[in-house]
Amino acid sequence: MSDSNTTDFTNPSTFILLGIPGLETAHVWISIPFCTMYAIAILGNFTILFIVKREPSLHEPMYYFLCMLAITDLVLSTATLPKTLSIFWFNSREINFSACLTQMYFVACFLVMDSGIFVAMAFDRYVAICDPLRHSTTLTNPLVAKIGLAVVLRGSMFILPYPFLARQWPYCRTNIIHNSYCEHMAVLKLACADIHVSSYYGLFLSFLVTGLDVSYISVSYIQILRAIFSLPTKEAQLKTFGTCISHLCVILAFYIPALFSFLTHLFGHNVPLHFHVLTANMYLLVPPMLNPIIYGVRTRQIRDRVLQLVTHKGMKVFSWCPGSQTELHAEQVGDIGLIPLP
Repeated sequence: MSDSNTTDFTNPSTFILLGIPGLETAHVWISIPFCTMYAIAILGNFTILFIVKREPSLHEPMYYFLCMLAITDLVLSTATLPKTLSIFWFNSREINFSACLTQMYFVACFLVMDSGIFVAMAFDRYVAICDPLRHSTTLTNPLVAKIGLAVVLRGSMFILPYPFLARQWPYCRTNIIHNSYCEHMAVLKLACADIHVSSYYGLFLSFLVTGLDVSYISVSYIQILRAIFSLPTKEAQLKTFGTCISHLCVILAFYIPALFSFLTHLFGHNVPLHFHVLTANMYLLVPPMLNPIIYGVRTRQIRDRVLQLVTHKGMKVFSWCPGSQTELHAEQVGDIGLIPLP
């Protein structure tokens, strides 16, 4: 380890993740909100998947896209948080070179997939509001499957050059990454070669994907708002707009931290390093945590199913009557409901 700053790392076997530079003494305290957000993200997204799978009335395009979003959020948070927490709790800073490139690929790939899913959800809302009579015939299950496949292929193919380009660079400066996970630019900064190809490709991809996706979403919602404001009554306008609120909140929760993180990297040269790292981590944690909460609160069908699930579990009881020496377990009660005690 003492020679890690001077050895030739043309083909490094491992990288060293520092966690959050400058805040090493606070790692244990920082891990508490990180772990809490991760637990909420895991529980919330698995709940969404479970409810949609279990309830046939939710087998619609909107909820299929929501399930795709839940899966990408689970992968995004799981790709980074376990390793980050191991740094905070056990000081386990080493990561294999191939594992680092794999983590870098998955993070970037699923971020692009997330953006593509938001475009698909905007298209679904556009058809549902602007052309409701053709919604069921336009967004059929085969088309939803094709859209999902296109989102996966776009993310996979666009990000594929990242690990291949990163693998070919010589790493002769250091193997220490000033971050808690293998972020694309953080890895490239360690290379001692001309990395303009990777830098320009990453910048081009950011503008291409984000620019096109945000533009399409904006145009879709302009058309949606025009259709809403053309409705005859205020009540109808509010009711129709209410079906879009969840999607709009989720979009803002994704793109605002992304824009903030991008701008701090681009212009925040005087911003402390630990702020950059915290921002990058929040970008991968906050949206996966907020998405199921927003949809759970704002979408009546999901909220009702969650309440039914909780109520159903709460109705299972254990009752013991000493007088008759009879014991009744929750498994035996089944769906009968509450058993009144004598």
